[in-house]
Amino acid sequence: MVKRTVVGAGYGLRDWLMQRVTAVVMALYSLLFVFLLLTRPPEGYAEWRGLFAPEWMKLASLLFALSLMLHAWVGVRDILMDYVRPAGLRLALQSAAILALVAYAAWAVQILWSL
Repeated sequence: MVKRTVVGAGYGLRDWLMQRVTAVVMALYSLLFVFLLLTRPPEGYAEWRGLFAPEWMKLASLLFALSLMLHAWVGVRDILMDYVRPAGLRLALQSAAILALVAYAAWAVQILWSL
């Protein structure tokens, strides 16, 4: 008989689905961005700034950035859970990853709304 020790808080389908949904969001944004670059390619700083000036583009870019952070978190967490055995080290690395991703998200907000 196999004794299974459950560790974690219900990972599985929810995280698999989060990876797929965030991948779709990032793919759609990438297609939109390529379309915008092909239809009116920016040639200088003013044009690039103008590309991100509308509120809808800021929101779309923020949604992309948040999707990227969630996608990265699930991937990094899974890698750390699979390959880092000492619980203390794993917790420290996961905490560092969370802090970095939150900082990157805050930085993205600052950049988008400073335009």
